[in-house]
Amino acid sequence: MARFDTPADLPGQAPVIWRRTRAAIPLAALAGVMWPPLILTLLVWPPQNWIPGREIDWRLTVLLIGMIAVPAGLWSIRRERDRRGRPASRLGVVWRFMLYGGLLAAAAQTVLALGMMVYGWVQSGDLGQGVGATETTLLIYGVAGLPVAILVGVSYALWAGLCAAFIAFIPAPEQVKDRLGVLGH
Repeated sequence: MARFDTPADLPGQAPVIWRRTRAAIPLAALAGVMWPPLILTLLVWPPQNWIPGREIDWRLTVLLIGMIAVPAGLWSIRRERDRRGRPASRLGVVWRFMLYGGLLAAAAQTVLALGMMVYGWVQSGDLGQGVGATETTLLIYGVAGLPVAILVGVSYALWAGLCAAFIAFIPAPEQVKDRLGVLGH
């Protein structure tokens, strides 16, 4: 039976390095974008509206955001590793994706709610309708939609992080002990 007394006992703590093949990062990005629940539902229930606009299927919007966010996440991890050497483990890579995926989902849902609120103001005929549209929009897109958006964003980011951690990274080689004192020069 495994015991997890310290954080170092968790799986995924082994040091990793970037895979040295050119195709590893694009393959990790492509696999990360292809989140299985999203792809399966698109195949089983094709979208009714493919044209960008107010009535576009939300799954297509999520897929478009993923096509931008997953490569950006890999690029961000590469920059962070070059500067600080972190994340140094697969678990660190997955956690970065999940954190930033949840934050991106919350920000996108907030922008959507505010945009729909402004749209309601423009479409309203008077102040009372504008206030009613604001209340309804914030309740639907803000209060009810925000937790769902964060859940979807973190789930998508978990998949993308696992793809990145296992496709773009390999275990780091063991450190060689400098027994004769010649490796430090």
